[in-house]
Amino acid sequence: MAWMLDTHTLIWALFEPKKLGRKTRAILVDPVNQVFVSPISYWEISLKAGIGKLVLPGTEPDEIPAAAARLGLTDAPLPPEVLASFHRLPRAPDHRDPFDRLLIWHCIVGKLTLLSQDRALPFYQTHGLSFEW
Repeated sequence: MAWMLDTHTLIWALFEPKKLGRKTRAILVDPVNQVFVSPISYWEISLKAGIGKLVLPGTEPDEIPAAAARLGLTDAPLPPEVLASFHRLPRAPDHRDPFDRLLIWHCIVGKLTLLSQDRALPFYQTHGLSFEW
């Protein structure tokens, strides 16, 4: 099966794996699974670290892709069509985070299951999102 890590899931997988849900931990260690990281997550981490909203313990944002690869994660392709069609994703009440919304859309279009603890995700199920925690 093909999975996509939410940004917080990626950060926890790298720095605080005990915060991950039991299912998520099992998915990450099963070699049958293909687990992706979106370039959107790298951008979010870099932006938030740059403005002081995110502190990475002993790591710079530009080291995250290599750390993800060491965990066996794969960089997800981000075709321009995903970005150009983002306007089609309906807005959930009280869910305005553009990074989260773009990751959700990336998963819907790419037919990937999002590994996330985000509480707004059930809204997007009727729009094609599959998610686990």
